[in-house]
Parts: sequence; structure tokens; C-alpha cells
Amino acid sequence: MIALPVRRLLSDTRYHLQLELLAGRKGLDKKKIIIPHIQKPGLALTGETSNLHPGRVQVLGNPEMKFLLKTKPAELETLFQKLCHLDLACFVITDARKPPAIFVKQAERAGIPLLTTALSSAIFIVRISKFLEENLTETTTAHGVLVDVFGVGILLTGKSGMGKSECGLELVMKGHRLVADDIVHIQKRAPNELYGSASDLLRYHMEIRGLGIINIKDLFGVASVRDQKLIEMVIDMIEWTPREEYERLGVDEKTREMLGVRLPLIRIPVRPGRSLTSVIEVAARNQLLKQKGIYSAHEFQEKLAKAILAGGKKGGLPEGWKK
Repeated sequence: MIALPVRRLLSDTRYHLQLELLAGRKGLDKKKIIIPHIQKPGLALTGETSNLHPGRVQVLGNPEMKFLLKTKPAELETLFQKLCHLDLACFVITDARKPPAIFVKQAERAGIPLLTTALSSAIFIVRISKFLEENLTETTTAHGVLVDVFGVGILLTGKSGMGKSECGLELVMKGHRLVADDIVHIQKRAPNELYGSASDLLRYHMEIRGLGIINIKDLFGVASVRDQKLIEMVIDMIEWTPREEYERLGVDEKTREMLGVRLPLIRIPVRPGRSLTSVIEVAARNQLLKQKGIYSAHEFQEKLAKAILAGGKKGGLPEGWKK
């Protein structure tokens, strides 16, 4: 299970959460966020706390603060004592509203970070939801090249020296886009999608044996790269073996599992004189057809079965058919 220290909210610079700490500094590292969804206390402010979930960010907006300001001080103290004894990650007050002094006191005593932001509840919830989704999802890395071919995210894999980078470079020269070379960072997002990206150090760069490190963005322009892409299929580049039987019809569809998500898998044998980039482009076009429910291999299989059946009824195979 991924656990995110509350301190990470304060150090964010990408989503501009604009958070400031009011109390509970000692809990910044101890308190962890484990659920990528915020929660608004709502009913819990009346004393019914059974629906509060530990490990979630508790957001209090204008409605909650107006309710608290109308509550008697004695009732507020009892309420905040009860809230702060729960194993909550942190509280965030939006719209730059000032919390009751007893709230600040109890949060400090319990070591639960109490944060405030000038953002409205609606804007803050959108931003922090994206932040939590990015930081609390499963991740892994893969050795390969991730390219965007006709809008299809294709992960090229295979043993070292199979020509993955050279293949990716040729695709870029044909007008397609590079996402990552060598090390591909893969992140799982709801419900079952995998997004790939490059590390900050390697972004836009490729290693071509005999040539060295090149910068694709500088060489081919900003339209030749992108920072991340949904991975929709895997193409495994394998060494050609004469005795090996390779897929001829494409009826039996293979998959590869990554982070619990199954991706379509195509194994392409590599041999001199074979135009791999053309094969990959056709694979991308074929994947687009499949997404629209058009399966060429299945249609051909059905036609073949009907032809064989018709030939059998006539006492022989169809004209032109060879055994």
C-alpha cells in the first residue's frame, strides 16, 4: 500500500494547492494519506464520526465553517476532541476561512496537520484529486521504448540490442512521437489504464548505438515528443529463428499483464531486410480498428470456414484452394 506523508502536500509545486500550515506540525511526517479521494466531514460535524475514513484528506469549505461558527464553544470543544482522537490524515480549510481557536488548539495537541488554502472548495478538490491520483497509484518501470503511433500508445520491448531505439527513431522520422526511451515509467490510473512517461533526466533523449545520446525535441521539434501517453498495446521484438512457428492469422490474441492490467501483445520477429516500422504502423492501425469492433483476422476466419464448408458440401475444396 502506498502511503503519502502529509508534508508532500506542502511541497507541491505542480498543482498549486497553495497550502499553509496552521497547526499540527509534528504530524506532517507521521500522518499518512493512503486513499486518493478527499472526504468532506459533513455529518461528522454533528458528532456522528463512524463514516470518517482514516488516511483521507478532510476538506472543510464554506458550509462546514458556517456550521461550526454557529456551534456553541462547549459543543465545539467536545466535537474537536472527538475528531482529533481519530486517526485522520489531515484537515484542509478552503476559501482562506479562519478556523475556531479550539480547532487549532486540539489539532496541535493531537498532532494532526491543520492546513488552509485560499482556493475555493471546488477548485481545491479538483487539484488535490489530481495530485493524489498521481502520487497514490501503483507504478513500475519497463525497459523499452514508448511511442505514439497514429494516436496509439505502443510499448516496444525486447532484449538489449534488438533495435528498439532505432525503430523508435525511424517512427519519429515518419512523423510519430516519442514518449520515452530505455526506461519507461508506468503508472496505473483508474479504472484500468496504464500511462507511460520518461524520467526527468532522460525525457526527450534517445541512445543510438554508434551515435550516442540525441535530443529528439531539439532535432525534430516539439511535435515529435510528448510527456506521457496511455499504453494501449505491447510489441515484443524477438530474434528470428527459422524453426520457430510465428503467428500467421492473428486469431489467437496474446496479452501481457502489467500492474494487474492486460495489454494486447504482438511478438514481431526481427530479421535483416524486414521493415519493422511499417509493421508497427499497420499494427497501430489494426488496433484502432479493433477498438471500433472490427477484427480482420476473425472476419477472414469466418470466410474461410464458410468456404471450406461450401467445398465440403460439393464434395471437394473450393476452387483455387491448396491442401
